[in-house]
Amino acid sequence: MKLSTPYYLIDEQKLLINLKKIQYVREKSGAKIVLALKCFSTWSVFGLMKKYMDGTTSSSLYETRLGYEKFGKETHAFCVGFSKEDIQEVKKYADRIIFNSISQLKMFYKDVRGLKIGLRVNPRISYSHFDLADPARKYSRLGVIDKKALKKVLPMISGIMFHYNCENDDFKNFSSSLDFIGRNYGDVIKKLEWISLGGGYYFTKDGYPIDKFSKKLKEFSDTYGVQVYLEPGETAITRSAELVTQVKDIIHNEIDIAIVDASTEAHMLDLLIYRTPAKMENANHGRYKYMIAGRSCLAGDIFGTYNFKSPLKVGSIIKFSDAAGYSMVKKNWFNGLQMPSIVIKRLNGKLDLVRSFYYNDFVKSLS
Repeated sequence: MKLSTPYYLIDEQKLLINLKKIQYVREKSGAKIVLALKCFSTWSVFGLMKKYMDGTTSSSLYETRLGYEKFGKETHAFCVGFSKEDIQEVKKYADRIIFNSISQLKMFYKDVRGLKIGLRVNPRISYSHFDLADPARKYSRLGVIDKKALKKVLPMISGIMFHYNCENDDFKNFSSSLDFIGRNYGDVIKKLEWISLGGGYYFTKDGYPIDKFSKKLKEFSDTYGVQVYLEPGETAITRSAELVTQVKDIIHNEIDIAIVDASTEAHMLDLLIYRTPAKMENANHGRYKYMIAGRSCLAGDIFGTYNFKSPLKVGSIIKFSDAAGYSMVKKNWFNGLQMPSIVIKRLNGKLDLVRSFYYNDFVKSLS
């Protein structure tokens, strides 16, 4: 199949590597694992993912509905601020609703009574390399901090959610943090049926002590008599997708700059938000050094600087790796740039072009 750039390419064989590790943790720890749609919601691979996961968790009404309709199994719903209209819709799809505050819990308790109801708790500890993603940052609005107030509403809930990690690949930190949760909230947890430890645990990373991780989760579950949930996003899909682009021009301004037919602003937005370069395999040891830049009007639309084994030319293919998490869900129509298609390499090796975007899609996104 001849594919036109740019396109996201999801490789199900690579995805399967992560999914088998997820299945292993489920079996060894007894934890249930739901996909965080805020990170990845490309539903054309849900048929494979739902064989290895327990359901989805969401951050809005639309994600909740997507999880219910396209993934099935357990459907968890969370939102920092539900509206009354949201709740009336969300309760049609979710079997578990987690509120961000006690005021929201009280506001909508009568509407969702009968479902599994939870409350997000902010333990005031966190693991994050970025202040923007740190739920324990000063004046954080994420979760209940007042433990006395939490105890007063325990009869209204069956579980709580702690989400305090972002790409945490440090097992010792995970272990000590879980101990902290137990010491400080064990009396509360023992009175509940379930606890979600949120996402941000990088347990599918090569070399991560997955057996110790599973054992720690099981010990926690046994000690407090609760069903443990994890909500991975990036961990589930890391290293399974690329953004495939093509060089459209090469210019020189003290250094060589190759311009590709994609954009960080429009197609890998987190690179700009967190000021990190795009990942690229096998591009660190060549003789030919180029800055790779996007074709939007933004001056800082830069993917990164890399070393190639041979000179680039117009038409050269450039592949950015790890392009699934928080990229495809954030893509946008900035500059009216052509939206990358979505291609899936199925388990049998067949390429499946599942979505292309055209001018009409751009027009319909506005009015």
